Amino acid sequence: MSTSPLETQARLVRDASRDVSIASAATRDAFLLLAADELEAHAEEILRANVADLQDHAASLTPAAADRLRLTIERISSMAAGLRKVAGLPDPVGEVVDGWRRPNGIEVSRIRVPLGVIGIVYENRPNVTSDAAGLCIKSGNAVFLRGSSTAQRSNVAIVGVLRASLEAVGLPVDAVSLVEDSSHETAKQFMGLRGYLDCLIPRGGPSLIASMREHATVPYILDGDGNCHTYVDRAADFEKALAIVENAKVQRPGVCNATETLLVHRDLAATFLPAVAERLASVELRGCPETVARIPRAVAATEEDWATEFSDLILAVRVVDDLEAAMDHIRRYSTGHSEAIVTEDLTAAATFCRTVDAAAVVVNTSTRFVDGEELGLGAEIGISTQKLHARGPMGLRELTTAKWILRGEGQVRT
Repeated sequence: MSTSPLETQARLVRDASRDVSIASAATRDAFLLLAADELEAHAEEILRANVADLQDHAASLTPAAADRLRLTIERISSMAAGLRKVAGLPDPVGEVVDGWRRPNGIEVSRIRVPLGVIGIVYENRPNVTSDAAGLCIKSGNAVFLRGSSTAQRSNVAIVGVLRASLEAVGLPVDAVSLVEDSSHETAKQFMGLRGYLDCLIPRGGPSLIASMREHATVPYILDGDGNCHTYVDRAADFEKALAIVENAKVQRPGVCNATETLLVHRDLAATFLPAVAERLASVELRGCPETVARIPRAVAATEEDWATEFSDLILAVRVVDDLEAAMDHIRRYSTGHSEAIVTEDLTAAATFCRTVDAAAVVVNTSTRFVDGEELGLGAEIGISTQKLHARGPMGLRELTTAKWILRGEGQVRT
């Protein structure tokens, strides 16, 4: 039976994964360090490809989407730094998760092993190409990448550097492979590569997630929507809260851990809302009736606004009666990504942490810190909003599974 070009490519990745899984930690780290150096050495070539992507798609890109796509020397240096940090992390492969001895003398243990081939479907962000490759190779996996058409030239340039680095350290080049046909039909076929892919991770918007749910025949971990909230409690430090809200919304609005809705305790509304409006002068504010009354430039929020991940300089704002009302709002609209409270009340903070159901709960700091690199993972392959296998930022350990090892001395079961 004939196979499609995509299946042929997938088979090569599958074959490469076996060699990566048994490669030494030193070899895998050597790849990461060399790839980091080579990314910086080829930065101008990568930037030329990225400029071409930006120019080709300028008419269809929102400012936030263009920011996600855009590379700079600084961002390439950050990509390289991420690979070096991953190289310096402990090797998860072979780590003993736990173990015990049974009464019959059999020694039981569980060890971490690679998942195999990780398929990544992602949109716009070419930095994901190197982050995903670094984490997958470090954790003993191969990676099959399907980026978006908007970032195709950038991804091809980055993958070329990564594959050359694999070859230089003696690892199979197909351990990092990119689908060069970026059509929607190929994306659907990619999601159905059962027998070739061991796990799929989507990184994109609601349409990608919906397509994954409809077409995937491979197990997947959802890097879901980031409709994140920051609640400013009545016991919040005023200046601290202002700085946190500004950072959570403005520092990089197009990413999944940016705050999309601000909830403010009624006791602070009269003073805090005007201060927010002044501090976030570049942000469009969509608010509840009380917010609109206190901020003349705010527009009335719709029901849809409360449920939207804007990924832009837009913030929904609601005044709430108390902590319980804030948590009720979050319970109704949260996508389970990251939820924050700003308060000096230890009891309120503890209640929020215990009650709010999200991959990450944040106290007195910005939701922007819910990020693999910021949390010491070196980088992340995504932020899971699911509850099985992996939840929150996915680093090296989340790209492994457990293998049971039983060691006996001739015991037989009776």
